[in-house]
This record gives sequence, structure tokens and C-alpha cells, in this order.
Amino acid sequence: MLDVVILAAGQGKRMHSALPKVLHPIAGKPMLAHVIDTARQLDPAQICVVYGHGGEAVRAALDAPDLIWAKQEPQLGTGHAVMQALPVLKVGAGSTALVLYGDVPLIRAETLRRLIAAAGDDKLALLTAHLLDPHGYGRIVRVDGKVVRIVEEKDADDAERMIGEINTGILVAPAAHLARWLPQLSNRNAQGEYYLTDIVALAVAEGVEVVTAQPADCWETDGVNSKAQLARLERIHQRNIAAALMAQGVTLADPDRIDVRGELVCGRDVFIDVNCVFEGHVELQDGVRILPNCVIQDAIVGPGSIVGPFARLRPGTVLAEDVHIGNFVEVKNSTIAAHSKANHLAYIGDTTMGSRVNVGAGTITCNYDGANKHRTVIEDDVFIGSDTQLVAPVTVGRGATLGAGTTLTRDAPADQLTLSRAKQVTVPGWKRPIKKKK
Repeated sequence: MLDVVILAAGQGKRMHSALPKVLHPIAGKPMLAHVIDTARQLDPAQICVVYGHGGEAVRAALDAPDLIWAKQEPQLGTGHAVMQALPVLKVGAGSTALVLYGDVPLIRAETLRRLIAAAGDDKLALLTAHLLDPHGYGRIVRVDGKVVRIVEEKDADDAERMIGEINTGILVAPAAHLARWLPQLSNRNAQGEYYLTDIVALAVAEGVEVVTAQPADCWETDGVNSKAQLARLERIHQRNIAAALMAQGVTLADPDRIDVRGELVCGRDVFIDVNCVFEGHVELQDGVRILPNCVIQDAIVGPGSIVGPFARLRPGTVLAEDVHIGNFVEVKNSTIAAHSKANHLAYIGDTTMGSRVNVGAGTITCNYDGANKHRTVIEDDVFIGSDTQLVAPVTVGRGATLGAGTTLTRDAPADQLTLSRAKQVTVPGWKRPIKKKK
């Protein structure tokens, strides 16, 4: 049986932000949410989040039925933080506890499974890494190859600072052992804190074997303490997403210039140009082309469709086959049927559009009356002239044509030309005003 403890009480002073550190986002999702989702993949008996600084905001943002919350106040170190979770840990035979960190968002579930396997039922397992520059990390001290203790940077001597194997802080231990070791921790150290790492020496003293496992990539265990570190992990995460997309057959014009802040599902032969942002759940079906500088959120793009450049698809957009959405066109909460086009400078909101519709440049569906949203219906084979405003609720019948510059406030009949336009006049003798000299 596995219990997971996630430490998320840190203030994050170097973030220079009122937002609690663990709520800062990676790929549009709070760091702590990444860690919780990874923990869920391990199918634990329970997940306990230890919160502190900004705790109520953290809890309000991420509370869920499968989470247990334990408050750490004051914050007296990592060992003290895990102590707060002791009352909820199951300490019977075969029960183990995994300790994770809310500001280490990119740890992989497969890495944690290896660590759990290494621990078995009776060992203390540490996740360690080998770094060329271990500055700032606790060092793994071994004697004859066996781990005997962990020394923190501020407490290490010169020889210990030369050690390249570092402690990531992530560990697995028998819950009963953890419950026995934690009350024995002391705060007699340079920080005046209760270090979780001190349980290693306690384990060795009891004859409990201490084993290690390593991540496939060192960045998995990188924590975030500054905006620069947050940005670095963001780019690593986005490159990982890009690599996965390309492995599935998606063509990316530049893997370093795509941002996925949610879930992007792609069919075959999808092409994505540079500087595109995908938010929420986005589905791009076979043969879709996304041109540069588009933002697509919670939308479905049908096969063979083209979007962009500089287009925005907002939530509730569903495009059918071979739909063209062009430059500076915004679509929101609308369905557009096959072979329809809105190629230039248009806003289509709360609209049901049929097939083979042509939307002229500058067209707007006026869906908001200042209090309520209303829907526009455009049936098949409609031609809408440039600079047209459709004041919802309104229906444009099948095969209708709307003249350029029309403001449509009543339904337009099928197969007819409808327009509203002031009569064009020329004023004889009119002269342009001349700027007066001072």
C-alpha cells in the first residue's frame, strides 16, 4: 500500500510574487497540479498535501476528493513538514510512503515506479542524481559504496562539497520506519531546521538498507525557486511535448516555438507553423494546417482545414472539413460546416454556420446586446459581403447574398440579395477644409 506526501508549504520569496510558489504555472497548469497528477498515476491509497504559505489559496485552487490536506505552521524544515502528514499515514505492514515536492513539477511516474520498486517493503530508497555542478544540493555520502548519510551544503566540509552525487529530496520509506524516525530528528544544524535527510543516518544506525535510484534525465528533479528557473522548466516541458508530437507524425516548423497549455490531440499529416499556442483541449484532425501566430483554445479543427496566420479560435469552436479561417479572424462558441471560409478580419461568435459559406472581410456577428448573448444562424451557400454586421438573433437563409456594408437586423430570406445601405450621393462644389495658419 502506497501513501504519497507532497510538500507544498514553501513561501518562494525569490519568486517575488503574491501568488504562492506552487501555484505558478508550467504549461498553463500550477506546478503542484503537475505533481498531484503524476502521483495519481501511481494509484496510491491516499495523497496528502502539506501546505503552509498562502495555504488557503493553494487548497482552494486544487482541492479534490482524493486529496488530504495537512497544514505546516510554522515551517521548520522538510522533516517537520512530513511530520504534519504522520497522523494520516497508514503505518501497518507493507505500507510505504513516497515523499514528493510541489515545486518539482516535471518528475515522471516511471522514475517514481523505479524508486518504489527499489525500496521494496523494507528499504529506504533515495532518488539521487549526478551533477557536474552540485552546488546548493545535499551530498550523498557513501562508505564502501553504501549510503551512510546526507550532508547539506551549508553543513558540508570541503571534501564533502566535492561529491557529485546529490540528494533530490524525493524518497520512499516504510511508513512504520518513517513514523519512528521523524520524532528523532534534531534541528541542531546551520539552518536550525528539521531535515528530512537526517533519517538516512537513523536508518543506517538501525541497519535498514539505504538504496538509490536515478532519473532518466536530471531536469526531472529540478525545483523552482525563481522566475528564471520556472521559465527554464517551461521550455524543457514544451520541448518534451514537441518531441512527442513529432514522434506521432506531426510536422512542426520549429519545435522550439510551440506552446501547449493543456492537451493537443493530432491526426495524421498535421502541420503546425511557428508561435502557435494551444490551450485547454484542442483536437486537430487529419491534414489540418495551422499557420503562424495562432491561438487555439478548447476547439476542434476538422480534416483538411486551414487556420491562420494570426487567427484565434476560442472555446466552443468546431470546424468541419476543409474550413478556412484566415488572418485576424476570431471564432468563439461557433460551429462551421464543411468548405466554408472566413479568410480576413472577421469575428464569428455564437454562430451556427452551414456549408460553402463565404464570409467577407470585416464581417461581425453582433452576438451581445449588453446583457445577453444571442445566436446567429447562417445556412448553406450564403455569400456575405465585406463589412457586414449581423445583429443577433438573426437567420440568413440558404443561398442568400448580403451586400457589402449591410447591417442585418432581421432575417434574410433564402436565395435573395439583402442589403441595407444609404444612397450614395456626390456633393457638388464641396471643398476639403484647410488647416488654419497660426
